[in-house]
Amino acid sequence: MIQWPCLLKLEGDDELIFLASETELTKELESLIASDEDIVIDSVGRAFRMEEDSSPSVTFVAQQHALTLEDITELVRAHEFSLAQVCLTKIQFNSISEAIQALRN
Repeated sequence: MIQWPCLLKLEGDDELIFLASETELTKELESLIASDEDIVIDSVGRAFRMEEDSSPSVTFVAQQHALTLEDITELVRAHEFSLAQVCLTKIQFNSISEAIQALRN
């Protein structure tokens, strides 16, 4: 089960999208062309691929390995670098949940 909030990582893009709930994810997916390589990263570091079924809903398939705090910190650093807003060396977190919450607008 996904632990919200989450991040949406789009294939080939450093930008991360903060998602507070499954409802927000559904709204976001309505405006995107999703790829099989897009992933949702939950608050404990689990990664999920999204598979569309015959209905308009999405099924989440958990990946075998979870991301570490270091992995997620690197994703956040790449995200912030793409926005050119923050000094990257100052980006550090104590937990995965804290890293995800840092992207809440």
